[in-house]
Amino acid sequence: QVQLVESGGGLVQAGGSLRLSCATSGRTFTSSTLAWFRQAPGKEREFVAAITVVGIYYADSVKGRFTISRDLAKNTVYLQMNSLKFEDTAVYYCAARDSYSSSYRYTAAYQYWGQGTQVTVSS
Repeated sequence: QVQLVESGGGLVQAGGSLRLSCATSGRTFTSSTLAWFRQAPGKEREFVAAITVVGIYYADSVKGRFTISRDLAKNTVYLQMNSLKFEDTAVYYCAARDSYSSSYRYTAAYQYWGQGTQVTVSS
């Protein structure tokens, strides 16, 4: 059974940093696409970042502030978030799919999801 478990969320002041982790189990996502999405209250889930066999991609809103990375030995993907803004407040979700897809920005492209972790940025 595939599981994705996020951790690292919390409350932080604007300008601060957090690092989210997503531990995967049940299969090895070596050639897969791993991504982070987020969903703020009353809004649709939106793409944040993805790491694929082709490259690494970011939403324009987080480019230069967030960094996605992975540790294959630990089967974990990370999201380092710096210079956090109030508008970054959301539940952050880890997602995975078995292979590369050019549709990596879309929720429908992913087969597996974590339960989410809350990030709250105070202004």
